[in-house]
Amino acid sequence: MPPVEVRRSLSVAVAGFAALLGVGLVLGAQTSGPGHRLPFAVIIFGVQLLFVLAWTMAMRPPAMLVVALLSVGAAAVADTAAVQTEIAGLAPLGYVAAGGFVLGVLGQLVRRVDRVRVTDSLGTTLLIVVGVVAFGTLIVLSRIPAGTQAITVCLTASGVALTVARLVDAVAAWPRLAPQVPRGAAGVVGGAMVGTLVSAVLGSYLVTPFTPTRAAIIGLVAAVAAVLADLAVGYAEAGRLMAGEPPTMWVARHMQGPLGGFALAAPAAYAMCMFVL
Repeated sequence: MPPVEVRRSLSVAVAGFAALLGVGLVLGAQTSGPGHRLPFAVIIFGVQLLFVLAWTMAMRPPAMLVVALLSVGAAAVADTAAVQTEIAGLAPLGYVAAGGFVLGVLGQLVRRVDRVRVTDSLGTTLLIVVGVVAFGTLIVLSRIPAGTQAITVCLTASGVALTVARLVDAVAAWPRLAPQVPRGAAGVVGGAMVGTLVSAVLGSYLVTPFTPTRAAIIGLVAAVAAVLADLAVGYAEAGRLMAGEPPTMWVARHMQGPLGGFALAAPAAYAMCMFVL
């Protein structure tokens, strides 16, 4: 397979999408307050719908419509549980993810024509269901002390990291990480570093328990998680093309990386809030 050309305009467009997504999530978190979680839940659900659309079109599991509908249902149930449970925690989301995965597998087994591919699709179904439920952790995080501030720090760091990484790729995707992946190491590393710096600056303006050091630590973890997830999507797409599979829908393929980055950054933000703050 010949080396893939780096399209600068496309990298800038993906950077813009990542920036808009980050701004929407951060501003949405500011609307969340005691007894007033619904607006943020609606924003999260909208992002989950984008995630389901992009990832099902990109991964194309057997019984794709069944997996997509079950993932949307899992998103709705997870968000409802995150808002209405008496004690904020991740256990209900774990149950929803497990149930959605099982139902997704059963839905594929029902279709005889797809049974041969069910084993190969287990990982795909798990990724989509767990990814969409992962966004619900942001709602849970907004219900605990300092949670909204943690969301602001982590998602700002993630959004900046994804945006900077893509913009650097548009200028100089160097050194190339792989000929078939139009990404450069400078963008990935530089994005994570700038995202961490921004989180440290935010930490200097936030109240206790935040400090610049603590904010930098949790921002670093979230930023690294986001850029690595985005990069992994590029490698996965290259692998599908090298295997001879047809390319995925253009829009879905380029939305997949930033959405996957924020999906991984969300539970990372929750974990760092618990361990560091």
